Amino acid sequence: MAGFTPLILGGCQGEFSILDPAGPGAASVAGLWWGMLGFSTMVLLGICVLWIMAVRRDPGEELLEDERHFRRWIIGGGILLPTGSIALLLLFGIPAGHRMLPLPVEGEEALRIDVTASQWFWSVHYPDHDIELSNTLYIPVGRPVDVHLASSDVIHSFWVPRLTGKLDAIPGRVNVLRLQASEAGDYRGSCAEFCGLQHAGMQFVVHARSPDDFAEWLQEQGDSND
Repeated sequence: MAGFTPLILGGCQGEFSILDPAGPGAASVAGLWWGMLGFSTMVLLGICVLWIMAVRRDPGEELLEDERHFRRWIIGGGILLPTGSIALLLLFGIPAGHRMLPLPVEGEEALRIDVTASQWFWSVHYPDHDIELSNTLYIPVGRPVDVHLASSDVIHSFWVPRLTGKLDAIPGRVNVLRLQASEAGDYRGSCAEFCGLQHAGMQFVVHARSPDDFAEWLQEQGDSND
């Protein structure tokens, strides 16, 4: 255990870790994950306790008592436990998903970025600023960004683990994903839907910059286009 613990904990951080959130969307995902882990751990411990009790049970008990225990297992383990688990998952999962929807923000306008997935790269377009990029996004820290996803060929999936959940890019359809960074930094993203031979290399980077630095970047891009 001492040898495996550092390896296990090492998976809780890094460029593609959902447990090291840097945005409100990813924080919702991480919170839901920790809640599911805690609940499943309690269920596992409860099953272990019941197993120990069953092993230590006196085998000479009457048949009527066995039937009573059997009914308890059917009702408790087969109905109440899964029903309660699903209800708890929905109770916390629906609000977490709701926070990742591209809903209007009072007093603030979301930045729009159009992203088109192709085998095997990402075309990025800022419609309000006439900026074209490839495999790279620049966003301002603290401001909501609506990524309009489309695909030119097969189904892809846009995913930046440290910023938000993933969303599919489907041919003939435009899906919108809310993206927001809480701190400046460079965040790696990847296609999370197998899309062909070079799927593993279909990655991109989201550069989150302070509002002033982002405005300066927009100015530089505008000057270069002129």
